[in-house]
Amino acid sequence: QVQLVESGGGLVEPGGSLRLSCAVSGLLFSDHTIGWFRQVPGKEREGISCINFSDDSTYYADSVKGRFTISSNSAKNIVYLQMNDLKAEDAADYYCAAEDYPRSTCTPDFGNWGQGTRVAVSS
Repeated sequence: QVQLVESGGGLVEPGGSLRLSCAVSGLLFSDHTIGWFRQVPGKEREGISCINFSDDSTYYADSVKGRFTISSNSAKNIVYLQMNDLKAEDAADYYCAAEDYPRSTCTPDFGNWGQGTRVAVSS
């Protein structure tokens, strides 16, 4: 059974940084896709960054390009999302998700989801 547990959310001032972690169990990263998504109440969940471990290709939403970086520690089965220069509009609940096949799309229809971690951006 695939399990994902997010951590690292919190309150940060505009311009600050956070690193989210997604601990994954029940699958090996090879030939899988892991993604980070976020959702604001009343809005649809959006894909912000995904990594396809079959070829290490990555995707970033335009809104986070140059500020967010997805990375992984395969030995620990952890995927990270480093978020820099955070803005008020980045405040949301962040979720990681896993798909058990290589994907070229980063849309919120993955098969396995974590419970989420909240990011607040405020001075």
